[in-house]
Amino acid sequence: MSAETHAVFNQSPPFADLNLVAADAPLRGALAGAGAADEVPALLAFGAAWGTAERLDLGRLANENPPRLRTHDARGRRLDTVEFHPAYHALMAASVADGLHAAERGAPHGHLARAARLYVAAGVECGHICPLTMTNAAAAALAAAPELLDAWRPRLTARRYDPRFRPWFEKAGVTLGMGMTEKQGGTDVRANTTRAEPADDGYALTGHKWFLSAPMSDGFLVLAQAPGGLTCFLVPRHRPDGSVNALRLQRLKDKLGNRSNASSEVEFAGALGWRVGPEGRGVPTIIGMVQLTRLDCAVASAGLARMALALALHHARHRQAFGRALSAQPAMRAVLADLALAVEAQAALTMRLAASFDRAEEARTRLLTPAVKFAVCKAAPGLIYEAMECLGGNGYVEESPLPRLYREAPVNAIWEGSGNVMALDVLRAATRAPEAAEALLAELAAEADGLPGVREAVADIAAALRSPDAAARARFATGRLASLAAAAALAGCAPAAVAEAFAATRLAREPGPFGASDLGPATDLLLARALPET
Repeated sequence: MSAETHAVFNQSPPFADLNLVAADAPLRGALAGAGAADEVPALLAFGAAWGTAERLDLGRLANENPPRLRTHDARGRRLDTVEFHPAYHALMAASVADGLHAAERGAPHGHLARAARLYVAAGVECGHICPLTMTNAAAAALAAAPELLDAWRPRLTARRYDPRFRPWFEKAGVTLGMGMTEKQGGTDVRANTTRAEPADDGYALTGHKWFLSAPMSDGFLVLAQAPGGLTCFLVPRHRPDGSVNALRLQRLKDKLGNRSNASSEVEFAGALGWRVGPEGRGVPTIIGMVQLTRLDCAVASAGLARMALALALHHARHRQAFGRALSAQPAMRAVLADLALAVEAQAALTMRLAASFDRAEEARTRLLTPAVKFAVCKAAPGLIYEAMECLGGNGYVEESPLPRLYREAPVNAIWEGSGNVMALDVLRAATRAPEAAEALLAELAAEADGLPGVREAVADIAAALRSPDAAARARFATGRLASLAAAAALAGCAPAAVAEAFAATRLAREPGPFGASDLGPATDLLLARALPET
């Protein structure tokens, strides 16, 4: 008689078919704290749809079946197209229908409501968000070319996903991508060599881009050297006569993560481009778009961390170890509560920043966007790794979503400006507008008044920004600024014990490893807010 040895027990049930928003008190609190409590009912419906087992599995399928480049057809004619798995198209269709590609500008909470949805969707599948981010942000650059914006806007904001490879003016909805960096320049876009020569119907672009994101988009914001200097252009995938524009896709990038999303190298062979803004003003023209893409990088990274925390908590509550639930073990509770504190701070910080765009708070958006991107995106890999460790071997194998989250985590810190670029951007903004920087510090200090370490943080930031070696201290100042802003955001939307715990462990002293800080009575509160008991 054979013995049955494959009884499966003491394993957590699948993390699926739950409302991702109803299970996230910190996110709902961040919306309420920003004066957007009226957005919560619609967000709850969104959370229910994105928490289904089917939607969660689409994220797995889209990453296990990455896009494929088709340069030519069977007869040798150029195609320059990218094929995606149906799961990717299903995610894109759902996100476009929910407006992730176009914040409702002019609405009281347009940017904030979209950011909250992006935060939730990123934890389900982050790669497809890339073209949605660029499409949403493109309007900021296209404002410098009102005729182009007016022509494209109806399709840029339409809530219909249309993946057909057709001229943009024949489609129900369109997406936009971006091409700035070149292999010899990278961040130094002024070293770009792509040329733009005036032509009868616009400009003819000749050159290359080392990264052209989302190459199946219907158009791209591109930087190229015009006679008057570096200039921004809108380069459509199809010319006005319906023929395919001269964008030659060379290869798709083989990336660490972000596998569902295509990133390509491209050659322009006299490609048609329409000028956006004056010649020689390419960087100032496109910077408004970049600010919004940086906001999305921070929001998406926070969303990745949120999903990792939820998975860790779910597992720990259902897994028995040494006679009781793993979540009841003191050492594990300390780690989980510390992770929950970090995630709650990120939710408060990113949602408050999104609200700043709605409120046209220029100093906040200019100074805090790079600071928040710096801090939140850099924290994501370490936070997700710690969550993975909570699951042990189950978190390390590919059947778990955590390896995908972990591989995805570095990209937002690298794209749209890496750590040094963000820190120097904060320094540049503070140097150019010192009075605005000083006023912002005073404002944040007032919002976080009474919390541990606030005065010291303000003094540290001010001293570092004024230091003779300010460039070398820019990372220190940027990190402290983000922590101060997070404490201020928590003070406005979280229970007092949570804000106190964050300030005591992140402002008043340098934080140690996750689980090393005594969070006291905030521990139970943080765990209850992070994920309801089931």
